[in-house]
Amino acid sequence: MATLRFRALELVNTRQPVALTFPSNKISDYFGQNVFNDAVLKEYLSGHIYKALKERTEAGRKIESEIADAVASGMKSWAISKGATHYTHWFQPLTGATAEKHDAFFDLDDDGKAIEKFKGSALVQQEPDASSFPSGGIRNTFEARGYTAWDPSSPAFIIETNAGKTLCIPTVFVSYTGEALDHKTPLLKALSLIDKAAVAVCEFFDKDITRVIATLGAEQEYFVIDKALFNARPDLVMSGRTVFGHSPAKGQQLEDHYFGSIPARVSSFMQDFETEALKLGIPVRTRHNEVAPGQFECAPTFGEVNLAIDHNQLLMDIMGKVADRHELKVLFHEKPFAGINGSGKHNNWALGTNTGRNLLSPGKRPKDNLLFLTFFINTIKAVHEYADLLRASIASAGNDHRLGANEAPPAIISAFIGSQLTEVLDALEQNTDVIEKGDNMYLKLGIDKIPEILLDNTDRNRTSPFAFTGNKFEFRAVGSSANSAGPMTVLNTIVANQLLAFKAEADKEIEAGGKKEVVIINILKRLITESKAVRFEGNGYSDEWVEEAAKRGLNNIKTTPLSLDAYVTEHNKNVFIKNGIFSDRELEARHEIYLEEYIKKVQIESRLMGDLAQNHVVPTAITYQNKLIANVKGLKEIGLGEEVYGTTLKTILEISSHLSDILKNVFEMTEARKRANNLEHSRDKAIAYCDDVKEYFEVIRHAVDKLELLVDDEDWPLPKYRELLFLK
Repeated sequence: MATLRFRALELVNTRQPVALTFPSNKISDYFGQNVFNDAVLKEYLSGHIYKALKERTEAGRKIESEIADAVASGMKSWAISKGATHYTHWFQPLTGATAEKHDAFFDLDDDGKAIEKFKGSALVQQEPDASSFPSGGIRNTFEARGYTAWDPSSPAFIIETNAGKTLCIPTVFVSYTGEALDHKTPLLKALSLIDKAAVAVCEFFDKDITRVIATLGAEQEYFVIDKALFNARPDLVMSGRTVFGHSPAKGQQLEDHYFGSIPARVSSFMQDFETEALKLGIPVRTRHNEVAPGQFECAPTFGEVNLAIDHNQLLMDIMGKVADRHELKVLFHEKPFAGINGSGKHNNWALGTNTGRNLLSPGKRPKDNLLFLTFFINTIKAVHEYADLLRASIASAGNDHRLGANEAPPAIISAFIGSQLTEVLDALEQNTDVIEKGDNMYLKLGIDKIPEILLDNTDRNRTSPFAFTGNKFEFRAVGSSANSAGPMTVLNTIVANQLLAFKAEADKEIEAGGKKEVVIINILKRLITESKAVRFEGNGYSDEWVEEAAKRGLNNIKTTPLSLDAYVTEHNKNVFIKNGIFSDRELEARHEIYLEEYIKKVQIESRLMGDLAQNHVVPTAITYQNKLIANVKGLKEIGLGEEVYGTTLKTILEISSHLSDILKNVFEMTEARKRANNLEHSRDKAIAYCDDVKEYFEVIRHAVDKLELLVDDEDWPLPKYRELLFLK
């Protein structure tokens, strides 16, 4: 009887690319067709309601019931006209996934007659059960009440599935007592803060700037494997990564996969999910093969941070659903396969103004470049002061496998700015002479020369966690499965906090009689000196950098449990609490939630290793070993000597040794897990899982992977790396 593995391989060999039908040959014909966007708002709302809604949304003011009712009526009419029968508040709890509870556009009137109904109150607020979502102690199991509240800054959209169409309304999710239970609530607060802080600083340079918008472009890396092979790997099904698997003879060493020809089935899948994404207004533009076999990337056009994150969360959901149509599976785990590159989600961040300026792009005049340097240097200063908080924001069990593994930035947070900007900052730091010319104040070094710095003036540094790439910073260390709201909340908060401190200091000195430009330059010079340690232009993978970083006082926190401490230090708590992003209780709760998530993920992987080792690998190896024993017995019976069966006997002994190692270490790992589970505090438990339980992972894996090479290929039960990575 064929094993599950070989039945899966037979299925793979029968697969063909799915034939696609596109809505139109022109993307512009269907882009955003399933979005209740600005154009649809104008069509379904009266002029004064539309104007009032836009004013309140842009100002972050409360939306009155009259406006909400009108929006709900228009939204319902539009959704029903598109074939939607249900609506849901779409939110992002602290589970790592999105959540939704569907209600019908349906009610009964007093006569029992069915009517389509959707009121403003249903649009603005709903009450999902909050007891089963992670709350870090904010909510007890018996305290179920929680609220979702409409986020009017992110447009509603319609999701199409085989089961029908549903109107999805982006919302925040908070507890009955008001604490944030989601990713979006603190993000919106951080975006409001960066707007306020950046506008205040811009007033030094351009009073026409009245709004600053943080923007994000999230490059999404992922793996694609055949669905049948995925289902034949319990570790992939349960944890998203392979806990066992010997490296194939050919992996990524020939570097022939990167930007190579996209396999036909994967290309069909890409075009399919891109079409669905474009219909939802997600501006996906780029697709290509990544470095590792079976690995790919897609990237959108930059957008406002809140919307870009909604789009990315929605995109990952779409990719998973569309993959099923193609009998494929998408893997977002940061390290699904050992020995080859893992996946990240590079967060490209910038600040744009209502006047069309990118504050992180050099200008054409000395005054413009002083504005650029002000935001650039303050950002570097924020990264230096809150490096550990940025490290915590990208911490996860999955990302621990990836960071610093010569495929992703190291756990040491540093900033790469390129040789030309390094020269500019060094000259600015050392130069004390300021020349006044007309309305401009500038240094002898020539701030007016900065426009010569083009977008690609320097080589890219893929080993840097936080790299300047010409007109934006690329936070490269974010994991592929992560919700970017966490890192973006931290980044925008710390930069806003630094800008507010800069503004307060500059105002004080100007009020005391200082010349504005001289005051600004002198403060920037000091900030350059104070933050110099975080700037690094070299190889982040090198041992020399680890030693140098330690000399500079930069932390190298390699594991999640310890990195998460940054959320609850007094210094880091203060930056959130004083700026109104989190309360003390919310920070303590998130620390608890992230620790619990880490514990559960490592616990699941540990259980999987024990199950697969004892119930799949060991019986298979024993069965094969018995075949070899029978072979040796047969050779002996016909009178052949050890010179004939000696090699086979050696293999039998080698199998026995590996089996002994597996059983011994699985037992010890299980005991370590029991000890960890008995610890009272989550932090202690997480550290025990990290240091004690995970200690056995590589030992067990080594023995299992050696058996994979020894056991007959026909007997091995788990799809191998060569099959998972190369068969499409």
